[in-house]
Amino acid sequence: MQPLRIAVAGLGTVGAGVVKLLHDQADILTARAGRPLKVVAVGARSKKKKRKIPLGRARWESDVLNLATAADVDVVVEVIGGSEGAASDLVHAALSAGKHVVTANKALLAHHGADLARRAERAGVALAFEAAVAGGIPVLKALREGLAGNRFSRVYGILNGTCNYILSEMRATGRAFGDVLAEAQAHGYAEADPSFDIDGVDAAHKLAVLAGVAFNCVVNFKAVHVEGIRHVSAADIAFAGELGFRIKLLALASLGPNGLEQRVHPCLVPIDTPIAHVDGVFNAVVSEGDFVGRNVFEGRGAGAGPTASAVVADLVDIAAGRIAPPFGVPANALVKLPAAPMRDHVGRYYIRLHVQDRPGVIADLTAILRDEKISIESMLQHGRAKGDEGVPVVLVSHEAREASMSHALSRIGRLRAVIESPRMIRIEAL
Repeated sequence: MQPLRIAVAGLGTVGAGVVKLLHDQADILTARAGRPLKVVAVGARSKKKKRKIPLGRARWESDVLNLATAADVDVVVEVIGGSEGAASDLVHAALSAGKHVVTANKALLAHHGADLARRAERAGVALAFEAAVAGGIPVLKALREGLAGNRFSRVYGILNGTCNYILSEMRATGRAFGDVLAEAQAHGYAEADPSFDIDGVDAAHKLAVLAGVAFNCVVNFKAVHVEGIRHVSAADIAFAGELGFRIKLLALASLGPNGLEQRVHPCLVPIDTPIAHVDGVFNAVVSEGDFVGRNVFEGRGAGAGPTASAVVADLVDIAAGRIAPPFGVPANALVKLPAAPMRDHVGRYYIRLHVQDRPGVIADLTAILRDEKISIESMLQHGRAKGDEGVPVVLVSHEAREASMSHALSRIGRLRAVIESPRMIRIEAL
């Protein structure tokens, strides 16, 4: 049997995991693919780095671009990362040379997904990226294949394990964001520079790709509204629990009359929903289809094993000749959906204020909300802590328009009785 000849570009956590999995599971992969899967070449920045992986007779390429044109390579696995630079150059070169490409690079796909899909289609090769969204959870394959008979109204989920770990630990221990972030870095759950994760960018990249598959549309990362978790406090998490919610960083895409709404931000989710109980470094994705209804996918969203599992699943498909359009339909059928403006979003809101403890303050607050046509569903007010000149006040609104809420909070923040900037977190009906 002619093996599928594989080149792996990048030997970090994921690349090393791919090589190890292909070696350790060689027998079962051959049976499932119908032929062997063989690593014939690898490339990374440093050859001197010690790597405990079985490279066998695979040759080393110091210039990964050589992998794209090597005569003995059928498929290039790109696990370098980044939307530009070496990763982008390699993928474009490989597709141009008629090589199949498997990638875990969500940033590259979020910025160039539609163009890469067209290039792959013209070359008659696969562009596969199951590992780019939710790690080891096969959600893209499920949406594209298992649920192909459905139109989706909404897909959403927890797509960043770092943020989910931090929020879970804050809830469990009552500690502040900064303390838990430092612990996550010590355990290797967060990078030395965690900005991509905690500011929501990583989840936004994944959401743009997920939406492209679910709605068969041109990936539009620029249309994603992005907020991170830096400003979520232990007090917010405690108040959320008192109100019957948990706080999660959610990535949500929904198709409505105003177009495709894509947003990443902290959310209060009802405690009785499945996604409220997805804790630690786990991910979860929920899809809502017109015939199948709601499906929930949960599993490990990162790490060597889960991500390598997704990469190798794509390699098995290619080896077996199962090549599908990357985003579910031919590239020329991908639609350009209008972006629904965030200002038109309608939902409920949690508002936390720190105000002076004196008569008339609540009346001033509610007057502003009344002017903006925002009605209050409930209010929590705790007593003043020792040494604190103010008191916390938490308001939960009925449904309101985002633009109205933003204007109201701007006005409230200018009141002399308001000691700190108002904190707002959206409430999701899931």
